[in-house]
Amino acid sequence: MPGPEAAVWVVDDDRAVRFVLAQALREAGYRVREFQRADEAMAALDASQPDLVFTDVRMPGLDGLGFLDALRARLPELPVVVMSAWTDVSATAGAFRGGAREFLSKPFDLDDAVALAERALPRTQEPAVAAAPADADSVLIGEAPAMRALFRAIGRLAQAPLSVLVTGETGTGKELVARALHRESPRARAPFVALNTAAIPAELLESELFGHEAGAFTGAARRHVGRFEQADGGTLFLDEIGDMPAALQTRLLRVLAEGEFFRVGGRELIRVDVRVIAATHQDLEQRVAAGQFRADLLHRLDVVRLRVPPLRERSEDIPALAAAFLARAGEELGGSARRFAPEAVARLQRHAWPGNVRELRNLCWRLAALAPGHTVGLADLAAALGADAAPATAPEWTEVLRAWARDALARGETGLHASALRRFDAALLDAALAHTGGHRQRAAAKLGLGRNTVTRKLGAGRRPPER
Repeated sequence: MPGPEAAVWVVDDDRAVRFVLAQALREAGYRVREFQRADEAMAALDASQPDLVFTDVRMPGLDGLGFLDALRARLPELPVVVMSAWTDVSATAGAFRGGAREFLSKPFDLDDAVALAERALPRTQEPAVAAAPADADSVLIGEAPAMRALFRAIGRLAQAPLSVLVTGETGTGKELVARALHRESPRARAPFVALNTAAIPAELLESELFGHEAGAFTGAARRHVGRFEQADGGTLFLDEIGDMPAALQTRLLRVLAEGEFFRVGGRELIRVDVRVIAATHQDLEQRVAAGQFRADLLHRLDVVRLRVPPLRERSEDIPALAAAFLARAGEELGGSARRFAPEAVARLQRHAWPGNVRELRNLCWRLAALAPGHTVGLADLAAALGADAAPATAPEWTEVLRAWARDALARGETGLHASALRRFDAALLDAALAHTGGHRQRAAAKLGLGRNTVTRKLGAGRRPPER
């Protein structure tokens, strides 16, 4: 297993990135070589071979993905870390499909890069992914840490023949996750079939899933091919799986276990090869505890779980999402191009978005149809949001804290409790002192603390004038 003496190559046409990353790796004890171009690194392989490669994606001449293909053909076991400022599913998918071990989003923390090198060297190669259209209605958009983590997970899982359970609130884009997993998988040329199990009456759902023979029931005049057969060789997406009736849960479990079933009223055993991706906004563990969902079915579906964050946890993505939705709506409606005024974007970021991305998309379509000018302002937003709009307020602070903790844990950070307490104290003290005009005693009283406690927490470097 390679250790700190391992040879690491850094390939990037950006001299600044190349320099700081190489220095950080050298300080960690690695032997580092730097290359401005991928073809230079390929030529150097004749004389020596690295244990790990960091490479940019967008470079003149041979680009990063082409370099990755060339390395894979020559040294299939060589771990490669792909670096890029483009962190959507398309970028990560292309990297993982090409055989990349890890994906490093720019700008990156040098400590994270060194830790990634430590992880990448001893690990076996992981699978990969590919490209997607830049359509806001059909792809996932996001730069928030939670979305970057989701993109990386999709990139890895797309190649694996595993069942995936996608969780998240209504309107977060769970079907887009399922479509991305299918699109970037070896099944991409086969059908992607989606079924919302909550939208089909219980008495018809069995026929929709498994099909029926002519005469199987009243009104069944001809044979009907069900969704499992339609998706043979491809992917079946079952949305709102938590609402599936108990009897159908039993049949679904058999299909997942055996890959075979009978049509309703049929005697012919049908065999299919289908990857099932399920989604729900419900807590399935609670439904299992309440006897409303089979535990064994949950275990079959929940081989890997992906959580799609609500929009309120990634408000930094709202400007890009809103601009993309507004542009798409303008194209579809045939009107003139519109854009959001800066104050309108700020208002969108303060909205609670109980309907998540779907609510934002619908709002943009209303604005594209109704806003009178080329620039959408606050007055246009007020009219489109309506009187029943969710209040323009910041997200519940505990949700923000949970999101921060999840992201920090995903980055491998430790000591979260002490760090959170420091930030919590600092935020409360700043707010209280601002409210009291810097008067410590009144601030302490508002917070329910002693004046000495406030002074101690402020620390020597943060003392405002005594009052």
